[in-house]
Amino acid sequence: MDWLIPLLTLTAMEIVLGIDNIVFISILVGKLPPERRALARTLGLGGAMVTRILLLLSLSWVLSLDEPFVHFTDLGVPSSWIEAIQPKGKDVPAEVIAHQYEEINGISVRDLILLVGGLFLIGNSVVEIHHKLESHEDRHQVPQRASFSSVLIQIAVLDIIFSLDSVITAVGMAKEIWVMVVAVILSICVMMLFAGSVERFVTKHPTVKMLALSFLILIGVLLVAEGVGTPINKGYIYFAMAFSLGVELLNMRLRKPQPDHAPHELPTP
Repeated sequence: MDWLIPLLTLTAMEIVLGIDNIVFISILVGKLPPERRALARTLGLGGAMVTRILLLLSLSWVLSLDEPFVHFTDLGVPSSWIEAIQPKGKDVPAEVIAHQYEEINGISVRDLILLVGGLFLIGNSVVEIHHKLESHEDRHQVPQRASFSSVLIQIAVLDIIFSLDSVITAVGMAKEIWVMVVAVILSICVMMLFAGSVERFVTKHPTVKMLALSFLILIGVLLVAEGVGTPINKGYIYFAMAFSLGVELLNMRLRKPQPDHAPHELPTP
């Protein structure tokens, strides 16, 4: 039973890492007619599951993506520039400083994928916020419906980005391939179970949708930072997201119309 703890831990981690995937799919699916949203959600999450399993079954290739194939210094970038953007701190061991230097200086396929994916996520979210503000200003404007194929293509692109990060996390938390595969399947099943409720909730509340788009911009910035070799602690991002969501839920409760309570009449003597 030594596989049970890694399986449960990895499944929980995959669900947490999949939150941004669910939010992105929910926003994209909201552009489709209501009768086609469930199919798009299922295909999108199913594609994410297949992508992650295929990446797990080709671990040697996935791990090779993290190996630098060129360095900035080889392209003529002065090493002093890299040292200038390198995170510094007191009492940092020399081995850590050297590792940080190599992380920033080296360019790997994974770095390029994360960089392009982060920029894609930021650009897509900013455009969606712009459309949301325009439609709010022009209330008579008919909302545009996206095509089914375009939504699936955008979901597939982000599935590759999120799956790569998810698989690398899985490799560091479990040793057996079957444990990783089962954890991926369980986490995707949980996402499928709650994705519909998340999509309906985000679509019903415009302020939550705007908050979700802002979250996706944060995730995009996180991917870009990781792609350029200066990763940000994901705990900070997820805490900010959870805190902001909690505040918005309180605001929604305050905005909800309260029933009028008529004052109790005193009995007449």
